[in-house]
Amino acid sequence: MAKYLLLKHYRGAPAAANDVPMDQWTPEEISAHMQFMRDFADRLEKTGEYVDGQALAPEGTWVRYDGEGRPPVTDGPFAETKDLIAGWMVIDVDTYERAVELAGELSAAPGAGGKPIHEWLELRPFLAVNPTTDCHG
Repeated sequence: MAKYLLLKHYRGAPAAANDVPMDQWTPEEISAHMQFMRDFADRLEKTGEYVDGQALAPEGTWVRYDGEGRPPVTDGPFAETKDLIAGWMVIDVDTYERAVELAGELSAAPGAGGKPIHEWLELRPFLAVNPTTDCHG
């Protein structure tokens, strides 16, 4: 099994086929979209392929270390940045092909007018660390 991260970009990804921004959807369209996401996660939970997922608020803050004894430096919040991640889901699947298949299904979540968004999702494998068997060569 291999873990993959599915990233839903609100901004920063190529345009979706149904490219009406979510802040222009009706409450019913938002509810239908969220229900689709819950049903998708529930189905994958039953097959053992769902690990976790969350929707994210648009606000965010950049934080970095600023030296010993000094508070972290922050910059933000930025709700208007070029790239905005709307949410994520972690799946654990047998093959890359299965990950692509599931990402394709998820991209068809309903949007404005109840029509599938056909949004681009970013599919990222978790970094696999292969332990060495002989560190002393």
